[in-house]
Amino acid sequence: MTARVRQTPRLAARRLILRWILSLPTPILRLMSGGQAVYRGGRTLDPRLQFLAARAAAHPPLNAMTPEAARRAFAEGFGLLSTVGDSQVKCENLSFQGPRGATPARAYRPPGQNPEAPLLVYAHMGGGVVGDLETCDAFCALLARAARCPVLSVDYALAPEHRFPAGLEDVLAAYRWGRDNAEHFGAPPAQAAIGGDSMGGNFAAVVCRLLRRAGEPQPALQLLIYPFVDAACERPSMTLNANAFPLSRALMDWFADQYIGPGDGPADPRLSPLREPDLAGLAPAIVATAGFDPLLDQGVDYARRLREAGVPVVYRAYDNLAHGFTSFTGAVPAADVACREIAALVREALAA
Repeated sequence: MTARVRQTPRLAARRLILRWILSLPTPILRLMSGGQAVYRGGRTLDPRLQFLAARAAAHPPLNAMTPEAARRAFAEGFGLLSTVGDSQVKCENLSFQGPRGATPARAYRPPGQNPEAPLLVYAHMGGGVVGDLETCDAFCALLARAARCPVLSVDYALAPEHRFPAGLEDVLAAYRWGRDNAEHFGAPPAQAAIGGDSMGGNFAAVVCRLLRRAGEPQPALQLLIYPFVDAACERPSMTLNANAFPLSRALMDWFADQYIGPGDGPADPRLSPLREPDLAGLAPAIVATAGFDPLLDQGVDYARRLREAGVPVVYRAYDNLAHGFTSFTGAVPAADVACREIAALVREALAA
């Protein structure tokens, strides 16, 4: 069972120092990060993200590490940037029976929960290789409180130990288990919503397609935050933001090498839901993208494809933010604002 991260004195001190630096005026942050603002594709990178990118450039990238070392570095780095979980949101570590046995998960129940709001099953980012329940802990707590719905976060199997489609199978099993046990979380029975960011967004999108194929009802909502929806993609943002922080093209390629097996085709719709010819009848969607992200065009194109198929879509573009911003809420005020806006959209969608 995964334990919720506790604020150690060392972690608290490092967070405090980083937050003090990031509170400096924009001209000083720019000066500490190369001297000039970063403009790309008509967008301006948030100065705090620019500072973090410059700081990260002094360290080895994740794609130069072993998967085990990358997981440790990812957890440590992102742990400094997120907020501490909301103490008013009840948090329960649990497990459910998945394809590979007991699968860890974490449930969040907010004060003033709306009994009519369905459970939201959520899958974290990490390219299918890094990340765990801590990766999205703060965001899931924020989502639960602001949307007034219970949230179930899934600790799915990671590659290369468990390649495609293991993580997808875990998230699909988590959705079905959550839907069938929704009343345990104070939610209406026999229904649920699904969401995720980056690879988690991939899983959420594919789960909707797999449910349709199986003849099961669609989720109440699919929440897709900077989703990875095309493993065979060569869109312009992949080149424009090839060296972006924290997700670069090189890191994406490394993730793919770990996650996709030698016998798997990148155009398989279970890997690349954007390649699915027919998106009609899928769950209503909220799609959010970041401007400084190789995946920007994928999210834009998937929202467009869903609309063309008649699926209700709410799209939000956060042009000055970077991939991974759901985990930057403790360090980048604009990321916190974006996450709260997304949670408000979820609340409105689930209420409707």
